[in-house]
Amino acid sequence: MSAGRGADGREVQIPLQQAAPSPATSLSVAPPIVQPSHRPANLWSPSDPPASQGVPAGFLPLHGGFRDHFVETPESKYRCEACGLVLCQPRQTECGHRFCQSCINNILSHPNPVCPADREPLFKDKIFRDVCCHREIMALKVYCRSEGNGCQEQMSLHQIPDHLNVCPFYEVPCPLGKCKERMMRKEIPDHLSWKCKHRETTCEFCMAKMPLTDLQKHKETVCPSFLVSCPNHCSFPSLPRSELSSHQHDCPKAQVSCQFHRYGCTFKGLNQDMRQHESTFAAEHLRMMANRNSSLESKVEDVKGELLERYKVLPALSSRLSELENQNDELREKNRQMELKLANMQKLMSSHSEKLLEVELELRSLRLLRDEVENLRGTLENVRTRLNGLEQGGRSGTGSTTHTLASLETQLNRHDDMLSVHEIRLADMDLRFQVLETASYNGTLIWKIRDYKRRKQEAVAAKTLSLYSQPFYTGYFGYKMCARVYLNGDGMGKGTHLSLFFVVMRGEYDALLPWPFKQKVTLMLMDQGPSRKHLGDAFKPDPNSSSFRRPVAEMNIASGYRQLHQRRHNFHQVKRSLMLMDVCIDWFDWQVTVDTSDLPDP
Repeated sequence: MSAGRGADGREVQIPLQQAAPSPATSLSVAPPIVQPSHRPANLWSPSDPPASQGVPAGFLPLHGGFRDHFVETPESKYRCEACGLVLCQPRQTECGHRFCQSCINNILSHPNPVCPADREPLFKDKIFRDVCCHREIMALKVYCRSEGNGCQEQMSLHQIPDHLNVCPFYEVPCPLGKCKERMMRKEIPDHLSWKCKHRETTCEFCMAKMPLTDLQKHKETVCPSFLVSCPNHCSFPSLPRSELSSHQHDCPKAQVSCQFHRYGCTFKGLNQDMRQHESTFAAEHLRMMANRNSSLESKVEDVKGELLERYKVLPALSSRLSELENQNDELREKNRQMELKLANMQKLMSSHSEKLLEVELELRSLRLLRDEVENLRGTLENVRTRLNGLEQGGRSGTGSTTHTLASLETQLNRHDDMLSVHEIRLADMDLRFQVLETASYNGTLIWKIRDYKRRKQEAVAAKTLSLYSQPFYTGYFGYKMCARVYLNGDGMGKGTHLSLFFVVMRGEYDALLPWPFKQKVTLMLMDQGPSRKHLGDAFKPDPNSSSFRRPVAEMNIASGYRQLHQRRHNFHQVKRSLMLMDVCIDWFDWQVTVDTSDLPDP
């Protein structure tokens, strides 16, 4: 950066720009130079490449060596073997010759590069920077690059950037951005004072500051204090542009319309004739206003009649609106309930999808077992066929045949044992599949007891006293439970009532659950008639009872109702319902529900 003075006398910082080469000196372009205060002490440190030294990009020639005017003719050892100029960033080859960095890069870009001095082959990894030569070249004395403009300063090559930042003969552009002219640094004050077309000036009318090129346009279009004449060519003298709009109201030569034009007057004329028109047509203006007033009054009456008609409809609309609001509230409530049901269904579907994956895995293993059993059966049939053939041949054969027969019998027995084991495993897998298919994981058990009449007869005959339901769970990792029913009753209800009990079973995740079991339990008999009058009751577990502690055996002691409902007004109804089941139907449903709302996550 360099300093100059603008038209107002203030100091202006001028960036050091690239200067055009002078014909007399054949200098290379001079780029922007970094100020000494922001540059390292040794600008061209031998240990760092120039790209990382902070050297201005334009100070070094783009191609070839330095073209500066040296005070003394440089020795031949400082000249490039390719371009013949003073070395720029010298590189030395294995054969001892020196080249500029750009020159040696150009040579190495060709296939099979050779040294132009002795035709020796060149290899990139055997070319190194000549730091000593670089330091000596930077110390050579040169004339200023602005020598063609009159500067006679001499300096070492590495001092050129510092000098060009203060050289008065160095060419720089005008500090005003819009001006594209270039001049020597010492000519900047005169240029900014009276030569530059973009210098700042002041409007003599409104005292606003602007570039000189915008002054004339400002006066002709927007200056509020510039004197202009009336566009109507009246006798009034010139006036400032800012007062022109107010003058239009009073100008006698201005074209205006009668102020009663909204009532129907069509007169248009000069401002000076308007008073005579108003005095002459005063009666006509009053008549127009009266007619307009009459039409407005008739419109007001029409509007009043229309409003009265609408007021009559308002009560009906209000009642209809109330009905719609009530219907809207009902729909919102139904929508909320549907959303809750949908959320519950989604939870249930997610749990069932997980269980379905397990069932699919079980089915795959089951299919493999069935295939293996079929193979064993086929093998067994083959062995039996061979055994029969051997028995027939053994009756007329020798002792060796008897020995072979004994070994085949042993093999047949082993296959029979393996087939029995697989059949047991297959039955176990079928049972597990049935349990998994009917298991519930939301705390609700719907237990359909089929063939009720036969089972009731077996219970009365003491053949089958009680039945157990399939297990169900409060969650995928929750409590494991089941229901137990005495179709002919138990204890006080024996022979008269049906007794239903709730059983806590030992599960796989008991170690993760809180004990004792504290969830509310609801037992319900599902009415299968059209009235849907279900019968049921609920109880909270006793925390001191062993029935609700963590199971040690396969299941705890059952707890429930020996008589389905002990309230007096429901007793006969329950008993009558059971009698109806004995006569009319062959199955009925139980629902057992466990409250899972306050269960913690395991």
